[in-house]
Amino acid sequence: MSYGQGGPQSQWDPWKPNSQQPWSSGGGDGTPDWAALAEASETRNRRRRLLFIGGGVVATIAVGTAVAMAVVSANSGDQASGKPTDLPASGALPSGSATAPSFAPTSAPPPLDPKDFISSAKKDTAPLSPETLFPGTQLTMGDTVYKKGATADTQNCASAAGGTLPKILTANGCTRLMRVSYVKDGVAVTVGVAVFDTEAKADKAKTQADKKSIVRSLSGKGVKAFCDAAICRTTTNAYGRYAYFTIAGFTAGKNVTAKDTKVFAAGDDLAEFTFRQIRRRGEAQASAAANR
Repeated sequence: MSYGQGGPQSQWDPWKPNSQQPWSSGGGDGTPDWAALAEASETRNRRRRLLFIGGGVVATIAVGTAVAMAVVSANSGDQASGKPTDLPASGALPSGSATAPSFAPTSAPPPLDPKDFISSAKKDTAPLSPETLFPGTQLTMGDTVYKKGATADTQNCASAAGGTLPKILTANGCTRLMRVSYVKDGVAVTVGVAVFDTEAKADKAKTQADKKSIVRSLSGKGVKAFCDAAICRTTTNAYGRYAYFTIAGFTAGKNVTAKDTKVFAAGDDLAEFTFRQIRRRGEAQASAAANR
């Protein structure tokens, strides 16, 4: 019995499992066929390179496809929510922030000056009388209450003035002289308000007045005669087209000295109240004009 290789010899395939490597058929010493092994190794390496190259091509195509899809998606007109945008695919969004609407600056007219309405006869047209300037039956200044006495009103300004005042009033065109008296604890005060056509005339009368320029005291309605012969304290001032004068003294007829602070306080209170009333007259007319 001879021993040989039965059946066809198996072919070694490097890509098939359990295949046998070829051995040399010519040698009986079992030595491997090195040339065949080298050729098989080269064949195996060549197939591996082809597989790597093919995989790279596939990967490149896949990446290119993804980029193309991204470009198409970026150029599409759809938002993430699936709603179409208001801009075309090639449109550009406006740059910068929205500008707030601007408006032309406006300004309110300046408020009316109350003094303008009491500085001339043309504007000072509100009703005027001793009662409008000195209303009520008494006057309260701080903690002091004065009882109101008689009032008087005349267009003959010189007849209600004394000393150097009649000439001053006449020269500057005094059109009216109103008087009112107040009394408290034996001290009486008469206020005389002279009316002129303009502020300039009233200021001039005030400037020309001196210590001998007096308004005549007014008695009656609870106020005894005073300052007929005794020394009394006087003041002179002006505001707008009005010049106003005070004369203050004792109803007992005694002279006023620098120590008689009650007399000075009474004269100052009435002068201050007169100024306030003239100013309020201007404020009332300015307010009425602004609301027309």
